[in-house]
Amino acid sequence: MAKDSGIEWTHHTFNPWWGCVKLSPACAHCYAESWARRVGMELWGGDAPRRFFGENHWREPLRWNAEAVRDGVRARVFCASMADVFEPREDLDPWREKLWALIEKTPNLDWLLLTKRPGQLKHRYPWAKAGRDNVWLGTTAENQKWADRRIERLLSVDAKVRFLSCEPLLSSINLTGWLRAKQISWVIAGGESGGHARPTHPNWVRSLRDQCQAHEVPFHFKQWGHWSPEAQGEPAKKLIELQDEAGKLERLSWKPKKSSGRTLDGQTWNGYPQL
Repeated sequence: MAKDSGIEWTHHTFNPWWGCVKLSPACAHCYAESWARRVGMELWGGDAPRRFFGENHWREPLRWNAEAVRDGVRARVFCASMADVFEPREDLDPWREKLWALIEKTPNLDWLLLTKRPGQLKHRYPWAKAGRDNVWLGTTAENQKWADRRIERLLSVDAKVRFLSCEPLLSSINLTGWLRAKQISWVIAGGESGGHARPTHPNWVRSLRDQCQAHEVPFHFKQWGHWSPEAQGEPAKKLIELQDEAGKLERLSWKPKKSSGRTLDGQTWNGYPQL
């Protein structure tokens, strides 16, 4: 769990458990798996155990909800940064039920459920036919193939807010049809971080920003990660050239994540749904 999360687009993070199974290219260098291993836990894979937590952990969102009431604001909770709520394992069902009950008890928190398994929503999500006001449903779209597959499945269930996490962004993605139809309410994009990070071409990010602006959909650029435009931040020792789909070459440099920053074309992009 994390109060005052370091993730730019949320206030808090909450994990009903730790552990998952890698599913698509976005998972190749999973930060959550690396983090778990750093603390001595092997939790990734279909046969691996999951890490569960006690009642003190589960009471934290109740405190955040009380603070939101006291301050007269709503708070966003990203669930789950170290797992996938909709992983199809029956041993997780009791913990999912516990999570649904917690969401009902915290109406002043907006729960952001991000999954790489939106096909499981209609089977494992209790509000699939009548979305809750305090639940936002999102899916990961790292390239066009996975955007096409996952977005259609995300649209098969009801939700107050549907959002996309295009992180790590691994190619150009055309979202025009979904954005024009107002089927997607928010787009987050970002590059990959970590020792094996794959680069993101700046034009891929610009394209998503421009599509969102054209259709008045909020756009949030989270980070460059470890590869950023050459002139971004401080000088770097390692440089590459990356070509986009139109043949445009861009020089990218390897820098610490914080040095790379999160500005695009001279500004930050901090769009959020206006509800």
